[in-house]
Amino acid sequence: MTTGAGALRLATRGSPLALWQARRVISLLAAADVAAVAVVVDTEGDRRTDVPLSQLGGQGVFVKEVQAAVARGEADAAVHSAKDLPASDALGVPGLILGAFPERGDPRDVLVGSRLDDLATGATVATGSARRRVQLANLRPDLIFVDLRGNLATRLAKVGVDGVTAVVAARAALDRLEWQAPAGLAVETLEPEMMLPQVAQGALAVECREDDGATREALAVIDDQAVRVLVEAERAFLAELGGGCTLPVGAHAVAERTGGLPTVIRLTGLLASADGHVVLRHEAVGTDGPAHGRSVARHLLDDAGGAALGPWGPDA
Repeated sequence: MTTGAGALRLATRGSPLALWQARRVISLLAAADVAAVAVVVDTEGDRRTDVPLSQLGGQGVFVKEVQAAVARGEADAAVHSAKDLPASDALGVPGLILGAFPERGDPRDVLVGSRLDDLATGATVATGSARRRVQLANLRPDLIFVDLRGNLATRLAKVGVDGVTAVVAARAALDRLEWQAPAGLAVETLEPEMMLPQVAQGALAVECREDDGATREALAVIDDQAVRVLVEAERAFLAELGGGCTLPVGAHAVAERTGGLPTVIRLTGLLASADGHVVLRHEAVGTDGPAHGRSVARHLLDDAGGAALGPWGPDA
């Protein structure tokens, strides 16, 4: 299969991880005989690393310029970390669709610098994620948290600096960049039962123009339906809440087969108070991914009292 009009132009951020993701998609397309090249786009989220994500606009701060390049026709598609994409249609870019979810890495979070149980009372942990902060605060109310920005290498370098004992990172990012812990540095991968991941964490997403039939056809070849069904369930959960990445929410979906029954989706959703004193979880199984994601969100909002914890509407 070839594209006929030359190589597909894939818009991407310029961070080492983003470039890895673009190259990975290029290699997957090449295996399907589709040529593609990376087009690096400078983003506000990458430029302004001294400003907390919440002040930059939260969800979408790393993707809006990349999406704009596709919408303007300067690129044919954009490669994203799926967790960076707003889940609500109201927050998306008109005319763009998610053409492929090519693969998903390990969705779990990692504590770098110390195991959780080994952190001293009052230890300082660095993270820019409200989701990570509130879950850790719920487990260890004594911990102190400071904000954390920058690319992966910059964030990992904060361990042991300015009183920071540990930082939290995504397992998939460490794996993709083949990071190896220095001798003597403790690393703990946090299971979802302890730290529920961000929606779509570890998954890649490729976005293109809805009216670009040739690109949609090319991306369909690398779309992993097993990944898509789980990511769509998690994204539907977030869309029903209406929140973005700066709000303390998380979701994790897995496919499982019970006896001889068809595969079902087991989805765990989380929402929390801003201070982490209240952390609500709900786990349920279903077969329709988007409907199931919305159902878990409605349970937390309507039945578990989550609506009282914060502004969960579409404009939150």
